[in-house]
Amino acid sequence: MSAVTDQFAAPSASVRKTPKGTFDLVFRNASFLAALFVLVLLAGIMASMVIGGWPAFREFGFGFLTSSVWDTQNDQYGAWPAIVGTLSTALIALVVGVPLSLGIAVFLTQLAPPWFKQPVSTAIELLAAVPSIIYGMWGLFVFAPLFAAYVQIPLSNIVEGMPIIGTVLYSRSPSGLGILTAGIILAFMIIPFIASITRDMLDQIPSVLRESAYGIGATTWEVVRHVLVPQAGVSIIGAIMLGLGRALGETMAVTFVVGNANRLSASVMDPGSTIASRIANEFNEALGLQLNSLIALGCILFFVTFVVLVIARLLVARVKRY
Repeated sequence: MSAVTDQFAAPSASVRKTPKGTFDLVFRNASFLAALFVLVLLAGIMASMVIGGWPAFREFGFGFLTSSVWDTQNDQYGAWPAIVGTLSTALIALVVGVPLSLGIAVFLTQLAPPWFKQPVSTAIELLAAVPSIIYGMWGLFVFAPLFAAYVQIPLSNIVEGMPIIGTVLYSRSPSGLGILTAGIILAFMIIPFIASITRDMLDQIPSVLRESAYGIGATTWEVVRHVLVPQAGVSIIGAIMLGLGRALGETMAVTFVVGNANRLSASVMDPGSTIASRIANEFNEALGLQLNSLIALGCILFFVTFVVLVIARLLVARVKRY
C-alpha cells in the first residue's frame, strides 16, 4: 500500500519541482519593464524640463526666482509673482478645504444615517470626476459675480483704512477675480480627494476602539478627537499632501478666476497669477528666452509638486507598515 501511494505521489512532486515556464518568465520581464517605464518617463520629463529651462536659469541665475519683472519686450523675466500666487492659492485651498473635508469624512463614518451615507459618498465621487475647466467656467460666470457683489464690495467698505486687515482684505477693483477666488475654487476641487481618502482611513480603524471609548462614557467628539484622529493622523496628513499637490498643479480652473495680473499685491482680493496660469496664457505664442522662461517655471512647479507627492507617498507607506 505504501509503494502504491509513493508511486502516485511522485509525479505530483515532480510537477511541483518543474522550473517556471517561458510564459512566467515573459510575464515577469514584462512587469519589470512596465515598472521601469514609469521611472524612465519621469526622468525624461524632468530632464526635458531642465534642458528647456536652462537658458533662463543661465541668463538670470538665482534672480529668476526672486525677480518680479516679466517684460516680454526687453526679455526680462522673473518667477517670484507666479511662485507667490501658486503658494498663496494652494494655502487658501488647504485652509478652506481641509476642515470641510475632515467634517465630511467624520460625518460619513460616525454620524450619517445609512439612507443618507450612500448619496453623499456618491456626490463626493462625482465631484472628483468633474473636469477642471467646468470648475473654471462656473467660477468665472457664477461664483465670481456673486463673490464680488456679496463679499468683496461689502467687505472692502468695512475694512477700508484698517491697518492690517484693510491691507489684506481690501479690493481696489472688486470684479470677483483674484487670489482668494482662485483659492476657494481650488478648495472645492481638492475636497473630494481629501474627504474620500480620510473616509476610507477612518473606516479601516477597528470598531472595537470606538466601542471601547463609547463604553467608558466618551462623547462623539471625544471619540473623534482622542481615538480616530490619532489612529489615522498620518493618513490624514498624506491625504492633505495629495490635495496640496493637486492644488499646486491646477491650470485651467485657476486661469479662469485668478485674474492673470503680473504683479504682487498684499491683498488676497486683488488679481494675481500662478505658474500654471502664466504658462497657459503665454506658452502658445512664446519664443526664444520667453519660451525658456516658461519652461523654467514649469520646472519649478514640477519640482515642488514632485516633492509634495513623494512626501505623501512616504507617509502613506509608513501607515501601511504600522
